[in-house]
Amino acid sequence: MVYKETCMDIWSLKRQGFSDRAIGKRLGIDRRTVKKYIEAREFPKYTAVNRKSGLEPYHELIKGWLAEEDYQATNLYEKVIMQGYRGSYTTVKRYVRSIKEERDRVAYVRFETAPGFQAQMDIGEFKIMCENGEEISVYAMIMVLGFSRHMYVEFVEHCTMPVFLDFHMNAFGYFKGVPGEILYDNMKNVVIKHNVGGVKFNDTILDFGLHYRFKPTATPPYSPWCKGKVERPIDYVRESFWRGYKYIDIETVNRDGMRWLKEIAYNRLHGTTRQKVSERFEREQPMLGDIPNRPYDTSEKVIRKVYKDCQVAFDSNRYVVPHKYVGKKVFLRVKNGMIRIFHNEEHLVTYLIPEGKGQMVSYPWIYEALRKDMDQIKRKYRVPYGKAKATIGILKHGLKYEVQKRPLSVYDAVAGGVCA
Repeated sequence: MVYKETCMDIWSLKRQGFSDRAIGKRLGIDRRTVKKYIEAREFPKYTAVNRKSGLEPYHELIKGWLAEEDYQATNLYEKVIMQGYRGSYTTVKRYVRSIKEERDRVAYVRFETAPGFQAQMDIGEFKIMCENGEEISVYAMIMVLGFSRHMYVEFVEHCTMPVFLDFHMNAFGYFKGVPGEILYDNMKNVVIKHNVGGVKFNDTILDFGLHYRFKPTATPPYSPWCKGKVERPIDYVRESFWRGYKYIDIETVNRDGMRWLKEIAYNRLHGTTRQKVSERFEREQPMLGDIPNRPYDTSEKVIRKVYKDCQVAFDSNRYVVPHKYVGKKVFLRVKNGMIRIFHNEEHLVTYLIPEGKGQMVSYPWIYEALRKDMDQIKRKYRVPYGKAKATIGILKHGLKYEVQKRPLSVYDAVAGGVCA
């Protein structure tokens, strides 16, 4: 018999890229059984049969022996034979396996965490069939509070680090607090590798955790059952929200998802706690940590050197900066279609990223400032060469560039009012 929990393990390991044979070996079941339930994508259905097992009189004996020592099924079979059992070894093996599976799940999954202590986070892939027959994917990022099972779900089109961190910040805002630790699987945004000394985490997630005062933790490799509180919500989202849902775009699905979270998921009676999620969250929320006043900067950060023509290159486009920074290294912060350029902590200029590639963007005031300094440049460099030659050439011959003329409200809308 394959239990629902085993099916969850099969699907989770398959999502991680394991072969049917590797999953079967890991879970102690035949690879053909693994293939069967991967293709079925539903829990097994069994018809109850009132049939008394010949091993039933020995159940308590076997449980007692297993409580004393982690016996193999072969040892236990020999023991019950000596006690008068006349059935098959297969029956004993099946019963021992069920006891050990349940014992392991008690150890790894069905533990209760204190209010505010832990959240679990994972990502599930959701397939969409377009009208032209093309199949695309969106991803549901899910965070579940361990005590209340209150969850936050956000659909995204890609799982870059800025998107990953923004999800956390949105979840903290939704919960109105930060859990003490967050348990992840071995996703690349969090874990670099496992070694003898422990887990090597991504520096960015460590810095992010330090900012928000939570501890990132990771499950042991190949142990999806350690994160049952979030593995099950992924399937809950599939069944309760996604099944039958007509996808339009990412904004619409997140708006509909938020309505589902507030009206259905938050008010459900949880199957394990047998209590309403909303009631347990009322006890958990005051135990969450405070959200810092200053949000973490989740923009993509890139260092570039300013060319002699006052430009920096990023993603096949060029952006002009004030001429006095020629030859210096500047810091680019890229997010939400906007690029902000800094030298040390000084904000130099902000651009909206243009559509297409191979473009150069600038503001007229940058070159006007260069013209004003031209006399000084000529006095310093009698015969123009090097940086001076390059910048003077710009003024004499001109360059074709896209002039960005947009009201400040546009930048505030794109950057969330963060423009310096």
